[in-house]
Amino acid sequence: MGFLIVQFLTGLSDASGLFLVACGLSLIFGVSRIVNFAHGSFYMVGAYLAYYLIGYLPLGGLSFWASILISGLIVGLIGILVEVLLLKRLYRSPELFLLMGTFGLILVIQDLSRWLFGSEDLLGPRCPGLDGSIDILGTLLPQYDLALIIIALLILLAIWLLLNRTRWGILVRAATEDREMLAALGVNQSLLFTSVFFLGSFLAGLGGALQLPKGGADLLMDLNVIAGAFVVVVVGGMGSILGAYLAALLIGELSAFGVLVLPQSTLVMMFLIMAVVLIIRPYGLFGKGKSGEYEYDEKTSAPIQPASERLKLAGLGLLLLVLLMPLFAGDFQLVLMIEIAILALSSMSLYFMMGPGGMISFGHAVFFGGGAYAAALLVHHLNTPMELALFFAPLLVGLLALIIGWFCVRLSGVYLAMLTLAFAQICWSIVFQWSAFTGGDDGLLSIWPSDWASNRIVFYYLTMTLCIGGILILRHLVFTPFGYTLRACRDSALRVDSIGINLKRHQWFTFALTGFFAGLAGSIYVFSKGSVFPDEMAIPRSFDFLLMVLLGGIEALSGPVIGSAAFIWLHDLISRIHFWQLILGSIFIFLVVAFPRGIAGFLDNRFGRIFSNHIGPRA
Repeated sequence: MGFLIVQFLTGLSDASGLFLVACGLSLIFGVSRIVNFAHGSFYMVGAYLAYYLIGYLPLGGLSFWASILISGLIVGLIGILVEVLLLKRLYRSPELFLLMGTFGLILVIQDLSRWLFGSEDLLGPRCPGLDGSIDILGTLLPQYDLALIIIALLILLAIWLLLNRTRWGILVRAATEDREMLAALGVNQSLLFTSVFFLGSFLAGLGGALQLPKGGADLLMDLNVIAGAFVVVVVGGMGSILGAYLAALLIGELSAFGVLVLPQSTLVMMFLIMAVVLIIRPYGLFGKGKSGEYEYDEKTSAPIQPASERLKLAGLGLLLLVLLMPLFAGDFQLVLMIEIAILALSSMSLYFMMGPGGMISFGHAVFFGGGAYAAALLVHHLNTPMELALFFAPLLVGLLALIIGWFCVRLSGVYLAMLTLAFAQICWSIVFQWSAFTGGDDGLLSIWPSDWASNRIVFYYLTMTLCIGGILILRHLVFTPFGYTLRACRDSALRVDSIGINLKRHQWFTFALTGFFAGLAGSIYVFSKGSVFPDEMAIPRSFDFLLMVLLGGIEALSGPVIGSAAFIWLHDLISRIHFWQLILGSIFIFLVVAFPRGIAGFLDNRFGRIFSNHIGPRA
């Protein structure tokens, strides 16, 4: 009995730490609609600051808690700087470009932390006065776990009082419900946004500092906590503080006891919980539909247009350059072009879902990696020829996309995006842990092309044929009746429903279509590399595709191709330099600020629609 009580309290302690991070994230999104991926970086910085402040100040209970509080306040001030210097410049940009800007912040803060604090993991000091354990029916529980539980409850109470008993809290709740009306009443939204960002950043830094005695500080803290924080926010309902606490409690307890029943579930338990909750309650436990949706402004959209004559000539010139490249390029340049073409096809499939379809995906790697694994497994276990593997792998992934899409199209906005992430993580967990079938972390090796395609130049032309053909098919579909109907479904669900168009069926078919082409890209990729590993289905790969689309521009049909080429080129060029993440992140931030419509959108303005044609509203 003592063991079960301690296990329950341990789950509650873990939930308390997760709640502190998720609470700030929920506040920021509820008011500003910013999906702040850098929130985990603030958490990490809070832990590092607390470590050095505790070591600098005289050891004692008062100095320990003062260091924790000061760390949170410093992170809050850093949050103000980020909001004032960067995010204020992006509030009028498409909401997804804010996501790209915060992702750039992750890279910048990661390398700055490495430079300032070092790359070694730091062991957190014990809390004076709470460094012992409590005996509960023969089972020991750390005293500090109880302190975290109490602190989280006090913070929950303080934030509830702040939001419900102060004028500032009333304004925050009003901004969460209707920002436009709040602006019409003359409220200074700029100051309100800054104050909310300070509080959210403070809570993230405080959460990192409070976790220091339990886990120390390391450079992976940011990415390790941000996925869990987003899961808590989405399960609880975007903008709901009470929902975030209950969601953290649910995830903490189920994870604590789930590991006893099924140890393999530790990698994916919270994503399973999120998937189940969102399927039953599409907007989370306490969420409202509108608060989690991305809004599209039809007034800013340009009419959809086929390619102009100049664009066709530019495309023909680019195609001739691609075809002639083996005559003057070396092996390395051909390998780079193969990778750009493969990732451009996968990015184009994501763009088809995001642009005309209006559906955001945070888990697109499940289709790309699924295609790579489907082809590799066919070759590895059934000795399937490359030609048949390239045929069957996309079909299998298209079937997987139908299954995933059936659940996802019931949702919209951030909820849909997070459900795609949940399914992607579930599939990644299966691939990672089913070692006997998928090779697990060791991957599948020696997956090579057929003899006739083993020559680098022959494989280059095969890749270009399939990838360029796939991109042109997706581009053509945008201008078909299906493409126009899909755009109408995105712009006004109520209007298309009133004229008898089945919105969900069109979105469901879009999932299958994008899954097929991403699976085709993945199946080519595995033969180009000769191997596949679980990383191709992991969260970072999904965000690579998202960044490629945003980097190129969500409004331009050529955006995914331009974005993929720019992303691969930048990564290859900068990754050889020390502190390359700092440079790459700074470039991302600069591109978001300088080109809020993406590279293709900038070229469109600069050269008069030579490089792009508008597809619709800015997502």
